[in-house]
Amino acid sequence: MTEHAPGTPPKLGIIGGSGVYDIPGLADVRWQKVETPWGQPSDELMFGMLDGQEIVFLPRHGRGHRISPTGLNFRANIDALKRVGVTEIVSVSAVGSLKAELPPGHFVIVDQFIDRTFAREKSFFGTGCVAHVSMAHPVCSRLGDHLEAAAKSIGVPHARGGTYMVMEGPQFSSRAESELYRQWGCSVIGMTNMPEAKLAREAELCYATVAMVTDYDCWHPDHDHVTVDAVIKVLLANADKARALVKAVAPRLVDRDRSCHAGCHTALESALITAPAARDRGLVAKLQSVAGRVLK
Repeated sequence: MTEHAPGTPPKLGIIGGSGVYDIPGLADVRWQKVETPWGQPSDELMFGMLDGQEIVFLPRHGRGHRISPTGLNFRANIDALKRVGVTEIVSVSAVGSLKAELPPGHFVIVDQFIDRTFAREKSFFGTGCVAHVSMAHPVCSRLGDHLEAAAKSIGVPHARGGTYMVMEGPQFSSRAESELYRQWGCSVIGMTNMPEAKLAREAELCYATVAMVTDYDCWHPDHDHVTVDAVIKVLLANADKARALVKAVAPRLVDRDRSCHAGCHTALESALITAPAARDRGLVAKLQSVAGRVLK
């Protein structure tokens, strides 16, 4: 049997709300429960084929939006996707805007994060098997290029590049916090993409975020005038555009026949610190799906 390079062949994972999954042309759809050593993922995984590209969908909060951002089992979610062969992840997330030029309905293909979460497990590694991966460039530039091209092709208003401020939640920001994050130069704010992006890097998966603006954060003078009906209208429109974006980007990934040139599929190459003889066997066993390539 021919051994593939790390990260091949490509299989696209989509993490997002249930509205993203009903895509015209998606064939061979099936739901499958996936067990992980880190506990239960948010939901079963949905598998399908779209224009020659295999796709795996994960409802981030579970179908029906049952799980709060803090309660998400991020490690189980990423492990489950890696376990079924996913090589690249597109994270689709609703966010608030911190910039006037990013109005509701706009998509931001994020390239940086500020992680202000504090109540979440942030690594697969730990005592008994320590690793330090680089997060200098936390998203896959190649995947970002494809998403940008796809957004242009379908006319979705978008910005390439921007910093996603990830807060713990579940409450929204105070006005003072919102103004602080604007001073830091952040573009959007949400609650879900950390430690998701960190864990995807540890699992040697390409990862990119499409941040879908639903409204302005509370810094904006018109924030208090936003109605629930208006937000729901934007959410529904964003879901339509997200489905179109996934459909447009999927065939662009089919022909990749080697590891990602951005290094995503070999991110652990020099990250392990613990000497082989000192590694905890129990933790190493749990790590086989996400890091087995470098733990042989």
